[in-house]
Amino acid sequence: MRTTAKRSIAILVLVAMVVSGLGFLASKFVINGEKWATMRANEHLNEGGSFIAAGNVTDRNGELLAHTEGEDRIYSESERIRRATLHIVGDTEGYIASGVQTAYKTKLTGYNPVTGLYSLKKYGRGNDVHLTIDAEICAKAYDKLNGRNGVVAAYNYETGELICSVSAPNYDINNKPSEDEINSDESGKYEGLYLNRLIDGMYTPGSTFKIITTTSAIENKPDIYSFTYKCTGETTIDGVKVTCPSVHGEMDFKECLANSCNGAYAHIAAELGGDKLMATANEYGFGQQFEFGNQKTNPSTIDLSGAPDGDVAWAGVGQYTTLVNPYHMLTVVGSIANGGEAVLPYVVSEVVTPAEKLVLQNKAKTVTYLAPETASAVDEMLRFVVENGYGDGSFEGLSMCGKTGTAEVEDGKSPHSWFVGYSQNSKCPVAIVVVVENGGWGSENALPIASYVMGEIYKTMA
Repeated sequence: MRTTAKRSIAILVLVAMVVSGLGFLASKFVINGEKWATMRANEHLNEGGSFIAAGNVTDRNGELLAHTEGEDRIYSESERIRRATLHIVGDTEGYIASGVQTAYKTKLTGYNPVTGLYSLKKYGRGNDVHLTIDAEICAKAYDKLNGRNGVVAAYNYETGELICSVSAPNYDINNKPSEDEINSDESGKYEGLYLNRLIDGMYTPGSTFKIITTTSAIENKPDIYSFTYKCTGETTIDGVKVTCPSVHGEMDFKECLANSCNGAYAHIAAELGGDKLMATANEYGFGQQFEFGNQKTNPSTIDLSGAPDGDVAWAGVGQYTTLVNPYHMLTVVGSIANGGEAVLPYVVSEVVTPAEKLVLQNKAKTVTYLAPETASAVDEMLRFVVENGYGDGSFEGLSMCGKTGTAEVEDGKSPHSWFVGYSQNSKCPVAIVVVVENGGWGSENALPIASYVMGEIYKTMA
């Protein structure tokens, strides 16, 4: 009896070990199955280490941006479009992490944990990914950057659909520079080549940050609309000199923003104090990462903890140590346009099988930044800026709201050129961000790009 009992226990232990092992294997399969199936060593998916056996990638109008023919991955016939959409479409080797060919690799192959790569075997390609971007609009934005580094992005602030997204520097995926060329370049031509500056970029905001300072003043200073300031071209706060590019003279609160007066905004920021300015920035989502497909954005950063008034003053005009992410700034102006609700931009509309069976359909997420009354007040201020600062002629028919920025950077380099804004026209509910790295004055460099791109988008929507 004792021998039988011992044998029974041993068998039960063995069974438990087998069951545990099967459970462990099953859990590893669920966690790593996609990764194993899409490894570069899988010859069903790769040729010479290059990922080819994916489905089609198309823009919002159905234009093919990437597809497979035989053992080749084929891209748009237009070099302009190949370059303009590079950081959204991505590459097959995985260098561009933001590209859908990397971020959505398992969806493009048609892999699922039940049938494995059955779809690929059946149809000869994986699933198709439909994007929200307009490839031709992207190409036109790329043209306007004219070889300069930076970002141009625009989205529907009501639906979240990203319509335009261009990041530079880029390259022609049909003629990729060698790693030796990239690593040996000292001109900056390839600096951050694989980064999508929309989600990875971090820039000094310049006067675009005055949107946050304006919001903080509206929220914390009930008498702000009676504020007046006489600009003489410079002012001193706590022993720190703050300069203005012009002598603006006597102004009220709205005119201070329209003229982008550093002196006025330095005083407003110092009166608010670092804690209140940071609190408003945090309301707007500073410090947060946002999901973009299967990637995450860099968080905008601000830290005025214990900062003296002179530093707070410079922070209030968009200098100091504050850094912002372009995707995040899109959500900032999008939230103002949308009554305080930020509808988050996305780029993958849906994923379907070659038989048109829906695999994935995306819908934008929404976060609340501002109370509706605050958003309305800031909206009125930004509309005044365009009407009385840049002129409606720059944005014909769009009832545009927005702000330029000229962000000083390290010594010896030209400032970054900014524009952020949005259209109030219900036929074109679009927000835009433009950053031209070391581009100079925002009104002379970023604003014309925004004007042109918004006009081209309006033509497609009106």
